[in-house]
Amino acid sequence: MVATEWQLADDGEEKRARRYASWLRPAGVEFAGNEAEQAHHARVTRLSDAFSLRTPDRVPVRTNVGFYPAKWAGITTREAMYEPQKAGEAWLRFNRHFQPDAMVSPLFAALPGRAFETLDYRLYHWPGHGVPDNVGYQYNEAEYMLAEEYDHLIEDPTDFLLRVYLPRISGAYEGFSRLGSLYGMVEMPFATAHMRTWAAPELRVSFERLAEAGRQVDDWLREIVPHVRRIHADGFPPFFGGSSLAPFDFIGDSLRGTREIFLDVYREPERLLAACDRLAPLMVRWVVGQSTPDTSPGIFMPLHKGADGFMSQEQFDTFYWPSLKAVILGLIDEGFTPFLFAEGRYGSRLEAISDLPPGKTVWLFDQTDMGRAKETVGRVACIQGNVPLSLLHTGTPEEVMAYCEDLIDKAGQGGGFILDIGAVADSAREENVLAMIRTAKEYGVYR
Repeated sequence: MVATEWQLADDGEEKRARRYASWLRPAGVEFAGNEAEQAHHARVTRLSDAFSLRTPDRVPVRTNVGFYPAKWAGITTREAMYEPQKAGEAWLRFNRHFQPDAMVSPLFAALPGRAFETLDYRLYHWPGHGVPDNVGYQYNEAEYMLAEEYDHLIEDPTDFLLRVYLPRISGAYEGFSRLGSLYGMVEMPFATAHMRTWAAPELRVSFERLAEAGRQVDDWLREIVPHVRRIHADGFPPFFGGSSLAPFDFIGDSLRGTREIFLDVYREPERLLAACDRLAPLMVRWVVGQSTPDTSPGIFMPLHKGADGFMSQEQFDTFYWPSLKAVILGLIDEGFTPFLFAEGRYGSRLEAISDLPPGKTVWLFDQTDMGRAKETVGRVACIQGNVPLSLLHTGTPEEVMAYCEDLIDKAGQGGGFILDIGAVADSAREENVLAMIRTAKEYGVYR
């Protein structure tokens, strides 16, 4: 289907219009002053124009960073995850100093370490728990779902996650493996057998630990959210309203593991495809269930196993793209703008991912040729990126500016482009990050 044939439901367009209107004029935000309110309005307008393939006043610039604000402010990543006051101040200072076009929020990196301790969370290492105090959190890949459990996942994803998967990745959920099927509550004569399982001592311990983790998250939010509100009040709009995943990555990253899912491509192709199809609408519902009609439109979707080198183009077209596309279209129908972080190289995927409605998605490219990206997916989507981390670490400001000017010339013509770092930066030379931002604001002006 070519881009000109795309039709969206009227209610999807209405939802989109409301989300963008709320993003532009957020209810309940008391701006720090007229200057901050005007800056917010200009930034949202600039980003909205880029998202929608209109030509803004200049190229927007965003900073794709993880723990960089903490390190820049002189605190460790462990402090960022265990002392939310310090983290909030660091991120507030970062936004005020670097002046990006979108908020850099601490909520994506400075996570509540104590709550993850209470959960006995095993899916990641984090500072002080498996990695040093000044290193970011790291994924622990393993086979958390067995091949023979595909049918359980397909038939009842919630039951599988609650009673099988979560007890494997979190000690606090271990008691849930004793829980009876929730279907036992649908008729009174069947309910007693189900209710009896709730008396298991292991389940009581799980509830206590989960309640404690919930209290710790509440404490963390009470300390860090006021700083997020101050960043917003200073005129920096939120870039994301939620997050989701490609179904193949949901399975491959967190359930089966890389080795196992690529064996499944050959050994369990039908069940793998069925699982991806089963999960696609749930990846949309996951976002909708945590949002309101006024939630910011951007939905963050990191893409992992679809990159060049992980699978052939035929495998991408069969196993990865159809279910991911279903999620993208489902989110668009809910008025969202999927933001797809194409980590690694996507050079061989550009034609395939161009089959989307125009002006409804944003693609952040890491190591992909941005000239080719502009000629292909850039016809139907805003493209973003791809200043190299290596350049920001080892280059000079002059080299950064030269790279960014060339990037703007290649990818910024006619709008539909956002200048950004190609991969998540936990550290970089300050003068180089400032040079990137300055280039967008001075060289990236549309005349």
